[in-house]
Amino acid sequence: MTAIHYYYGTGRRKSAVARVRVYIGPGISKINEKEVELSPVTQAAFSIIGKEGAYHLSAHVRGGGKVSQLEAIRGGSARALIELNPEYRSVLRAAGFLTSDSRVKERKKPGLKRARRAPQWAKR
Repeated sequence: MTAIHYYYGTGRRKSAVARVRVYIGPGISKINEKEVELSPVTQAAFSIIGKEGAYHLSAHVRGGGKVSQLEAIRGGSARALIELNPEYRSVLRAAGFLTSDSRVKERKKPGLKRARRAPQWAKR
């Protein structure tokens, strides 16, 4: 039995966490064990370095919404590509794929409806 070699990267966005494995060679990409066609957001890291059909990935994503999950996969695949070839770092860094977006939902405050939304004020 031969081991299939992969390169690993973790991506995060809001509350979404993606564990991404990048495999060399064309193949079927999977997200949460489902075969998918990669969207332009998840494919962005591969297209930036000019290797769109050269790799396929397998990702496990938890938390967040759909867009946050896609951006987490993009970040994880970028980190995995750096593990594969450290020369990709400068290109991916310039594209902003290695910088984690620290914006998260603000917590709800007591007496308010949401984080900053106050109840409607009525004069009478």
